[in-house]
Amino acid sequence: MMDDSRPIFLQIAELLENSILDGSLAEDTQVPSTNELAAFHRINPATAAKGVNQLVDDGTLYKKRGIGMFVSPGARERLRGRRREEFARQYVQPLLTEARKLGIDPTELKKMIDTWEDRR
Repeated sequence: MMDDSRPIFLQIAELLENSILDGSLAEDTQVPSTNELAAFHRINPATAAKGVNQLVDDGTLYKKRGIGMFVSPGARERLRGRRREEFARQYVQPLLTEARKLGIDPTELKKMIDTWEDRR
């Protein structure tokens, strides 16, 4: 299901990225066509194409003329690296900022994380 708060083409790109990251779309395998994506998600094919083309532009996908789009070699590791950087910016940096405000040093913070991890 699409999230109304974010552009649909970005969500399509993210769905494909997630499939690459979780291994359901391996390197050099064909991705669904823009028409298949549009029909499945009930969106305009041009919107689906915009999401796919964004991944082509950033090197995640490549086009085989007359055949379709495929996952680029090395795409999974590049996506993983980019997502890790985003994760650090979005979650780790604010966590460290708040920990400093509360006087929590890195050792104590690690113990807190380990404790929460053990509860899983």
